[in-house]
Amino acid sequence: MNWITVKAKHFFEQLSAAMMTPLFYVGDAHLSIAAIIKLILLAIVSFFVARIISEGIKRSLLVRMGLDRGSQEAISTIIGYILTTFGCIIVLQGAGINLTSLTVIAGVVGIGFGFGLQNLATNFISGITLLFEHQIRVGDFIEIDNLLGTVENISIRSTIIKTIDGLFVIIPNIKFVETNIINWSYRDPRCRLHIPVGVAYGTDPVLVTEALLVAARKEPNVLSHPSPKVWFRGFGDNALNFDLLVWTDQPQESDAIKSAVNFLIDYEFRNRNIEIPFPQQDLWLRNPQELTKILENHKNDISNDKVFPHHVQNSAESNGHATSPKQSVPKSLNNWNLRDLLRRVTYFEQCTDLELRQLIEYGYRQLFPAEQVVCKENDPGDSFYIILSGSVEVLSQKTGKYIATLHEGEFFGEISLLLGTPRTATVKTSADSILFVVERHDLKKLLVEQPNLADQIALKLSERQQALRDLGLLDDDSLEQTPFLKVRKRIQVLFGI
Repeated sequence: MNWITVKAKHFFEQLSAAMMTPLFYVGDAHLSIAAIIKLILLAIVSFFVARIISEGIKRSLLVRMGLDRGSQEAISTIIGYILTTFGCIIVLQGAGINLTSLTVIAGVVGIGFGFGLQNLATNFISGITLLFEHQIRVGDFIEIDNLLGTVENISIRSTIIKTIDGLFVIIPNIKFVETNIINWSYRDPRCRLHIPVGVAYGTDPVLVTEALLVAARKEPNVLSHPSPKVWFRGFGDNALNFDLLVWTDQPQESDAIKSAVNFLIDYEFRNRNIEIPFPQQDLWLRNPQELTKILENHKNDISNDKVFPHHVQNSAESNGHATSPKQSVPKSLNNWNLRDLLRRVTYFEQCTDLELRQLIEYGYRQLFPAEQVVCKENDPGDSFYIILSGSVEVLSQKTGKYIATLHEGEFFGEISLLLGTPRTATVKTSADSILFVVERHDLKKLLVEQPNLADQIALKLSERQQALRDLGLLDDDSLEQTPFLKVRKRIQVLFGI
């Protein structure tokens, strides 16, 4: 037993001596196996301490400062790198290693780092570049190599992307430097979506335009500014090809938005009997007479009044899908299309179909039942209204007075838009009415296309201003002399027309 104890003691003494034996010298300090293990452990501890401190700074300070997620991650990561570097320096200094003596070793290691670890070094530098440039940040929605996803983390070697399908993809940082990246969240998250639609030949393009714009404006995730647009792409083999262009500030939901708009398009097309065609092909026979004789010999029961055609066309009618005849315009104005309603307005009645199609892009129709308030006094003015059918009453809540009744073809809402003031009166419908609504950002385009309407607005504005002054509802005296000319000039300056 004593012999075993002596042997074990001797073994541990030899092991201790081996652990403490200097392997090499760095300046005046010698490094043994025990010293190296101690340095490694201290470096790991400093790394974790730096990480805890950086996370604490992010949660306690950066979040309270109101910084976005990308800035928080970038700042905390950089702080972590700096604290880790200082921790390693303190560990080396505590071990008695003079850092100036590491210059030669650092040069040698740098050469090896450059050749042997070139890929890692490239990704490290790329990661530092991403963190400092802020062109791609944590939380951004990006597209890289047909991969759509949100940036979850940027480290020294790679970046983690969470795809729209919930998958996490690890991408080397060098990819973000060498590859073209689409950053949907950079500066302005708004983006435009293209939704292609094909309709049957013979369909009225103006009716298609109205249906597509109505569908776009019904989707809550589609922005009203910039306004939706309809492009006529061209004449396809089986259809007239259109593109519906809509804007959204939620690019990560683009697929869901397209799906929702497509559902709405289908609904609007069904209500307007707009047909989406099937692919069609024509089959031409070179010898129809001979083929007719063969069929007559084998089918004697074919009646004489059925004549085999000279060509067979695979169409919707041959498959039992006959196109229903066009329905007459219903008596109810609610079922009229917007083009016909606009033609009822005096200054639009001479417009061509192409001009009316352009006009439809600037606004939309809205149905108001009787006794419904369209806009309230003192509310901000952001819309211009043209009465397509029905009538509205203009009232002053301030004085409790009736001001006027407006009928088909008249408009309202121009005073607050042009003067930049709140609504000067309350407007409510006196009967079921259809209004053509033009938002502030589209009014300029409308007035450029319709200069006669600009003259009408200037004339009406000067008359209504005087009426409001007489009622004590408007104190602005800037347009008392030659009001029409001054108002017309104001419109020209305000809208650049």
